[in-house]
Amino acid sequence: MRIKVTILSLFLLVASTIVNAQPENAAIAKGNKLYKEGKFEEAITAYEQALQQNPENVTAKYNLAAARFRNSKFEEAQKEYEEVLEKTSDSKLKEKATYNNGVALIKQSKLEESIEAFKKALLLNPQDADTRFNLQKALEEEHKRNKAKEQPQQQKKQEKKKEPQKQPPASRKQIEQWMQSLRQKEQEVQQKMQQNKSRSVNKPEKDW
Repeated sequence: MRIKVTILSLFLLVASTIVNAQPENAAIAKGNKLYKEGKFEEAITAYEQALQQNPENVTAKYNLAAARFRNSKFEEAQKEYEEVLEKTSDSKLKEKATYNNGVALIKQSKLEESIEAFKKALLLNPQDADTRFNLQKALEEEHKRNKAKEQPQQQKKQEKKKEPQKQPPASRKQIEQWMQSLRQKEQEVQQKMQQNKSRSVNKPEKDW
């Protein structure tokens, strides 16, 4: 999987004008500095301060998502990216947020949802090699999972075929026939026993 989670930078040439017009940009700039230093928890706090000043600032929202992702808070990052997608009309920002959303979903083992995200990102930017690569890997993983699910079902079918056929329950008529047969055998045994007994009584004693 290729990770491509970046932050959006401010236009530093007109920073003073922007800060005066939009106070939250100072907090965003602070967050960006902390992010680049690898201080993601502190960067999150700075971006949250920027959003308190202006909840509609998509730059702060996008960068907050990136910082949460780098801090291994994948579910929270995913929600932030989805909010960016709802609020922005910028095609490039949409492509980045959609791609990063797909990566955040992969990190949560939400395979099917990540595939849909990568497909949408590819529609926004068909030339992006990272999106193509991750989509292909996700589709291969989905194929493996489906195959793994099918194998136990096939084994169950084969085992069911191997099982001996159960005999149907005996009817009342068959039971009566078996009982009659047993009674006849019992009578035959008793007759033989009586015959043997009579022979032993009538037999003369042996001369010595």
